[in-house]
Amino acid sequence: MNYVLLLLIFIPIALFSRYLGGSASLTFVAAGLGIIPLAALMGQATEALAERVGHRWGSFLNGTLGNAAELIITFFAIRAGLLELVKASITGSILGNLLLVLGGSFLVGGLRHGVQKFNRSDAGLNATMLFLSVIALGIPSLFSHAIEATNHDAVEYLSLGVAGMMILVYGLSQVYLFSNGAGQPLPRSVHTGPVWSLTKAISLLLAATAFTAWMSEVLVSAVEPVLEHLGWTEFFIGVVIIPLVGNAAEHLVAVQAAAKDRMNLSLGISVGSGLQVALFVAPVLVFLSLVMGNPLTLVFNPFELAALGAASVIAGLAALDGESNWMEGVQLLVVYLILAMAFFFLPVG
Repeated sequence: MNYVLLLLIFIPIALFSRYLGGSASLTFVAAGLGIIPLAALMGQATEALAERVGHRWGSFLNGTLGNAAELIITFFAIRAGLLELVKASITGSILGNLLLVLGGSFLVGGLRHGVQKFNRSDAGLNATMLFLSVIALGIPSLFSHAIEATNHDAVEYLSLGVAGMMILVYGLSQVYLFSNGAGQPLPRSVHTGPVWSLTKAISLLLAATAFTAWMSEVLVSAVEPVLEHLGWTEFFIGVVIIPLVGNAAEHLVAVQAAAKDRMNLSLGISVGSGLQVALFVAPVLVFLSLVMGNPLTLVFNPFELAALGAASVIAGLAALDGESNWMEGVQLLVVYLILAMAFFFLPVG
């Protein structure tokens, strides 16, 4: 772990390059390398925290703080009027968590431990919530054309109403989860990380998350100038690149948890974070964009809806039996790679 922390030197390099007129390429590479040790620190802090407060609180806090980078990135994008980029990043974040992170966790955990087990009841609830989130995100998109023909403002009102209901459902789901066995510490026999006080774990998690969010914003600011000459579309950048760099920390934490055979924590971070983006982050952005004067509607293109539907189905099926293995991880990763290639060639935006 100590040698990974040597990469912290790239954080000031990225900041100097970003704010003192350095090249976009240097900013991009330095910021990306600077995120790696921050993700490792978040992994240590999250494991120490989950050991004391239970996997649900640990995964909830990590998923929430991990999405801080996503919120910051989309905040600047909304302010710049890049609403399609924001919606693409929402789609990409959900796909990344359900396919890339969950698949990577199943693969790494399965190769190290064989068949792994996790809470089947939570998995069933999450599968239902995944389908619900796709329906909620799809309704404004499916009805938008018919509604706009008679009242253009009605689409915005529909998005606001759906966003409010999504936040309500997400809040109630957390109440349900935490009232059914939450807060139970994980067995100490499986703990292999550092033994830290609760204050130290929370402080480090907050500090690492804050710097991760900052580095993510710096990195994304350099993405478009670096990749422009490659001919990549803004849509592909939003769906694939921004979610990968914005959520790098929690992605690594989820895979690390699976490698240590802590699948409840791993799924809580990956699937829980995907649900949080769909049912909480996206609706919050709808209301935030209204305050900022650039209203964001929950109208996604058919390709995004098809990808979200496919991801929710295969992720839900893979988790329903309460067991995972490396082959299921391969299946999820293959679906992600296929979708990424399709979005790369899609001439949108």
